[in-house]
Amino acid sequence: MRLASFNVENLFDRALAMNQSQWQAGKPVLEKFARLNELLGQTTYTDAVKADMVELMNALGLKTSDTGPFVNLRRNRGKLLTRHKDEGGISITADGRADWVGSLELRRAPVDDVAMSLTAQVMVDLSADLLTVIEADNRPALLAFNNEMLPARHGEPCAHVMVIDGNDRRGIDVGLMTVARFPIDTIRSHVDDKDKSGTLIFSRDCPEFSIPLPDGKTLLVIVNHLKSKGYGTKSSSDARRRAQAERVKMIYQQRIKQGATLIAITGDFNDTPDSKPLAPLLQDTDLKDIFTHERFDDGGYPGTWGRCTAASKIDYILLSPALWQKVEKGGVWRKGMWPGVRPVKWETYPELLKPVNAASDHAAVWVDLAL
Repeated sequence: MRLASFNVENLFDRALAMNQSQWQAGKPVLEKFARLNELLGQTTYTDAVKADMVELMNALGLKTSDTGPFVNLRRNRGKLLTRHKDEGGISITADGRADWVGSLELRRAPVDDVAMSLTAQVMVDLSADLLTVIEADNRPALLAFNNEMLPARHGEPCAHVMVIDGNDRRGIDVGLMTVARFPIDTIRSHVDDKDKSGTLIFSRDCPEFSIPLPDGKTLLVIVNHLKSKGYGTKSSSDARRRAQAERVKMIYQQRIKQGATLIAITGDFNDTPDSKPLAPLLQDTDLKDIFTHERFDDGGYPGTWGRCTAASKIDYILLSPALWQKVEKGGVWRKGMWPGVRPVKWETYPELLKPVNAASDHAAVWVDLAL
């Protein structure tokens, strides 16, 4: 069996603020978007909250219209605000979330056609029996990509495709694609897991997928996309990522106590193996990172993102001891990543002529298991 993990960075369309070509402008937008959403969700809008909302709306380009360069304010019912044309300002007229119905959404744009095709090519070339997918738009999009784009690149579509919508408003979820002989048996979601303060733990979800094996045993695959460093303060991002790692550790240990032995935890953890936020998983459990296996080939580069330096090793396949014993070989697939110019760091697909054509900023990681 080949198990792989790939951060596809969306399939058909992507938030404008997250486009590689707009990232420097988009990063502060994502911070303001998250903060305004937080304020809009409050039960009561105090004068201070209203003032902050107006400031954020102006910064997001919503001063004169519900459509900004990166975000849309959708107002379905009730009254949130009044725009004063003469004075050119905004007044928040709602006194709380119950006074209006609507949402703040990121504007989206189609993914580059070449990038879309190369994302499919990576999936085809991986030839994985089980592929965990990070940053998929949603299940219908992943299913359509599977059924339309893989055959267009002369690949065989997966028989089973599953994504559970998570907590991220940007439309970046995690899922699993499998071939016919490895159907998905049961799914357990952790989308509603909360900490002691009542805050949702996972930025997306932490789904558990049970895969029946031919010998009667079960493989448990846990997929995650931990808190990024992309926006928010370092201390808050690190704390959130560590809390997520702690919860994944707890889930893993619970399954071991219940008798599970073959467990893989995969995904984009947004931090390096020696980081404190990931210590609960990488130092406080018996899980092992496939990168450290003697039969693993990193292709000459220690990282999985961007320039693939050691500081950008953020994608993982962690294996339980019993699964570690089943490893035959493993590696990294970088042909869909931008290789740089001076020097060109790795071989790429011929169509990859500029950064926007890249399938992803992330490499795919894979392992062959004797299952």
